[in-house]
Amino acid sequence: MMVGVRADADKAAGRKDETRRRALAIPAGGAIGIALIAGLGWLGGLRINLTPSEPLGLWRSVPLDRPVAVGDLVFVCPPPGPITDFGLERGYFRWGSCPAGVAPLIKTVVALAGARIDVGAEVAIDGVAFSRSQTSDRDGAGRPLTTWPGGIVPAGQIFLHSPFAGSYDSRYFGPVPLTGLLGLARPLLTIDP
Repeated sequence: MMVGVRADADKAAGRKDETRRRALAIPAGGAIGIALIAGLGWLGGLRINLTPSEPLGLWRSVPLDRPVAVGDLVFVCPPPGPITDFGLERGYFRWGSCPAGVAPLIKTVVALAGARIDVGAEVAIDGVAFSRSQTSDRDGAGRPLTTWPGGIVPAGQIFLHSPFAGSYDSRYFGPVPLTGLLGLARPLLTIDP
């Protein structure tokens, strides 16, 4: 009789082990699947935007087969250094795949090399006030912000803007190098909260 009880206990333990393995295999398989989909999406130019600067959701980066133009909505990597350090420290930027360790930004190109930018209570480009470009001396958390002092956009750089009032863009950090341009930003499945 003792042998039968032991055999039943061994079977029950074996079933528990099998149940544990299955319980661990399901989330592990799911995580691997999500990582695989994300990796393939990244290689295919898909990006997820979780910032309020542009509509939330799934976007695609489309290679630019012409010179960048004013009005282009683009994915761009900000340059390593003070811009990204400050953006990460304040939480304006998220960690990501750009050389500086941040996620690509989605911004509109509003000025090219040679344009004169004046930054005060709002932005003026070549003497013309730019709509929805008001600046703030404080961010959403009440911390002080300084604007870029203005000037001529240097060769090989672009001036970026987002219509979202709280956006951290060229109003505050100035022009960025064209070398950070990843492509045009095209919404695929987005919501504008």
